[in-house]
Amino acid sequence: MIEREGRNKLMAKSYDVIVIGAGPGGMTAALYASRANLSVLMLDRGIYGGQMNNTAAVENYPGFNSILGPDLAEKMYQSSTQFDAQYAYGSVESVSVADDGVKTITTDSDVYETQALIIATGSEYRKLGVPGEDDYSGRGVSYCAVCDGAFFKNKPVAVIGGGDSAVEEGGYLSQMTSGVNIIHRRDQLRAQKILQDRAFSNDKIGFTWDTIVTEILGDGQKVTGVKTHNKKTDEDGTVDVDGVFIYVGNQPMTEPFIDLGITDDKGWIVTDEKMKTSVPGIFAVGDVRQKDLRQITTSVGDGGIAGQEAFNYLQAVQDKVQVK
Repeated sequence: MIEREGRNKLMAKSYDVIVIGAGPGGMTAALYASRANLSVLMLDRGIYGGQMNNTAAVENYPGFNSILGPDLAEKMYQSSTQFDAQYAYGSVESVSVADDGVKTITTDSDVYETQALIIATGSEYRKLGVPGEDDYSGRGVSYCAVCDGAFFKNKPVAVIGGGDSAVEEGGYLSQMTSGVNIIHRRDQLRAQKILQDRAFSNDKIGFTWDTIVTEILGDGQKVTGVKTHNKKTDEDGTVDVDGVFIYVGNQPMTEPFIDLGITDDKGWIVTDEKMKTSVPGIFAVGDVRQKDLRQITTSVGDGGIAGQEAFNYLQAVQDKVQVK
């Protein structure tokens, strides 16, 4: 690592490759890049592992019949740093690109520079956007069953959504709560069949179909229920629950990169099959990309490609310098 005066007149820390985000894609990219003898820094605003830390069990990652999400995150981290890739906390505020191709990353505490930048910031849970959601966040409203499920032992809860996350986490919650009501706006689930079969055979899971939640109710201290609206019958109702777990999709965490012109109209980063964005030397991997399947396995594949392509890019930059 080289420290030199950055363009904003702060001491900038320089690396060959900087990876923003330390989920499965980011850690794999760091592994491949550092194994190629490049100086690599992984930056993340939280603990490494990303959403794996919020996953009870991972059953579709090769090599493990089943493994706890946090355990897989720890194994990946140990692997990703074995060739001296470094890890640092930091919330990225902006990224700029100079005429010579140097990328400056400004965080809430430091400034970094690199020629090759890999964005692996992933996505975050989308909110319902209904009254009461923000008021009772952390007081009965949650987006993470693994994090908060234990608070609802022997109590009724609702899970909002019908995809993989909603159904899988509903199964997890059924192990500790008195019952789980999965409320879905359609008349059938979108989750994988194996997850659906488990849910349908679980006596502690019930379903409310064709229904949206219009408000989260509480007594001023904690959640007491939800207001609902059936889209087919046009009827309004109330469901009494102590907890509401929301799984209605994800949105990309790309705010610091919008000005780079590498995102689509929804904020997802657009890349080619080599993980390259429209800006030379900037790559993107994992759930932050514009793609259909967002899984640990696909993020790992993206990371391997990006790590190798970052090496190729730096080689090309060096060749140009030598020619001059």
